[in-house]
Amino acid sequence: MGKQDLEIARRVTLRPIQEVGATVGLTPDELEPFGHYKAKVAWPAIERRRTHPDGALVLVTAMTPTPAGEGKSTTTVGLADGLRRIGKRAIAALREPSLGPVFGMKGGATGGGHAQLAPMEDINLHFTGDMHAIGAAHNLLAAMLDNHLAQSNGLGLDTRRILWKRVVDMNDRALRNIVVGLGGPVHGVPRESGFEITVASEVMAILCLSTDLADFKTRAARIVVAETPDGRLVTASELRAAGAMAVLMKDAIKPNLVQTLEGTPALVHGGPFGNIAHGCNSVIATRLALKLGEIVVTEAGFATELGAEKFVDIKCRSAGLVPSVAVVVATVRALKMHGGIALGDLAREDVEAVRRGADNLAKHVENVRLFGLTPVVALNHFTGDTDAEVAAILDLCRAWGVAAQVSRGWEQGGAGTEDLARTVADAIKGADRSTFRPIYPDDLPLDKKIESIATTMYGAEAVRIAPAAAAKLARWEALGHGRLPVCMAKTQNSLSDDPKRPGRPRGFTVTVRDAKLCAGAGFVVAYAGDILTMPGLPRVPGAESMDIDAGGEIVGLF
Repeated sequence: MGKQDLEIARRVTLRPIQEVGATVGLTPDELEPFGHYKAKVAWPAIERRRTHPDGALVLVTAMTPTPAGEGKSTTTVGLADGLRRIGKRAIAALREPSLGPVFGMKGGATGGGHAQLAPMEDINLHFTGDMHAIGAAHNLLAAMLDNHLAQSNGLGLDTRRILWKRVVDMNDRALRNIVVGLGGPVHGVPRESGFEITVASEVMAILCLSTDLADFKTRAARIVVAETPDGRLVTASELRAAGAMAVLMKDAIKPNLVQTLEGTPALVHGGPFGNIAHGCNSVIATRLALKLGEIVVTEAGFATELGAEKFVDIKCRSAGLVPSVAVVVATVRALKMHGGIALGDLAREDVEAVRRGADNLAKHVENVRLFGLTPVVALNHFTGDTDAEVAAILDLCRAWGVAAQVSRGWEQGGAGTEDLARTVADAIKGADRSTFRPIYPDDLPLDKKIESIATTMYGAEAVRIAPAAAAKLARWEALGHGRLPVCMAKTQNSLSDDPKRPGRPRGFTVTVRDAKLCAGAGFVVAYAGDILTMPGLPRVPGAESMDIDAGGEIVGLF
């Protein structure tokens, strides 16, 4: 997102949020406004619609991302606008941005150009306070844990086996590894600990997979926080923390209603990253959207082997969701980078590089078909794309038997995505939802689930699980957690676990170095490669360019 995007957003006169809600049948008393242009949906409104019929669910995913940008959020927003332009009662369901990338390098998560969510600045900053509530609930559990250690440690926790860290919604590498409890007995028990970014918190995952506040509390009680010297797992319920955590989440559990620049309703709720968490917006928001809309357009983090795989194997498995179509976002620029062209040389036409890079896109189309879904390729158009490069991609898609359309949402908003919208609507009509399937069954052992994901989704030749990680997986299976799905934490920059291998790598081995049990969220995390759960700021963070002027207007946000 750049300065031009911000200028476009500020030129638009937004509709009052009550008017936006009315377009999908939400009455003013069913909304809890935060100012004029955003609102929480009141819980009774959600309950009243539990038995309403569902609309069709469209997943937006992408090819492997590059520094050139792919525009998955832009395409998601533009497609929702385009569907409404062709007469469909469409609604978008997306994730909330994290402050870490906003002030770091990646930027926000509200789309761009004429295909944006609004109010863009509010959504990308504090929004309705959900991220802060998640952080507070997570850190309350951490505080109660350390207090238990300081107050005689009645549960007999092993201070070397404390598993629950703290979180902050900021990129801060200095907090990855810390020591707490220094300063003498009155300040607690000294031990090693650390911070993760809030979007990696199990509390975030629980929010996004819960069906209601009672389910949130039940799941929070199952969080494993520590072990005893004999290896017994200790949970949040034994610290009597789940109730207070639910108190902090009583408003954050409600989905947020906003709009696109064209007034299309959007439910924005939850924000786990797709590379280190399950990367999907909340089940509550998606289910509500399906009750309110004829077609729901949602997105999952990063590419098919990350966000889309977790959407299928974790979110859909947990919530019983069945999508109709998957849109795979691609760009000429990204294809050229996967074809070996440097970022600084992308302006030069290179049809052969596009064709070489299409090997990456082909794998993602293959992955969508492995889910039993119909793929539609959305070629997100950039102004520097040439007719020959665009034609090369469309020709390849035809050869693969895949419907493809150029998407001009950034430039034209919904008017630039009508062809894509018609193609998606046609695909929904022809979809056979009975073919939808996860990658692996529930009863497959955890190590085999990891192997299935790596060999099927990534194209790996083999998987190596480090002995310590393998021991954890075996132990959790023995304790009854073997039927849980696996959440892979892996680089988003390659189909492999090596971020320096673009295109479609072959003949590689995925190495799983560690694993974590998230019993509350209901999955096991497997860490591949050198993936970090607390990012750092770049050499020149975006925060350096941000300010607020004398008139109170934010400048330099993007």
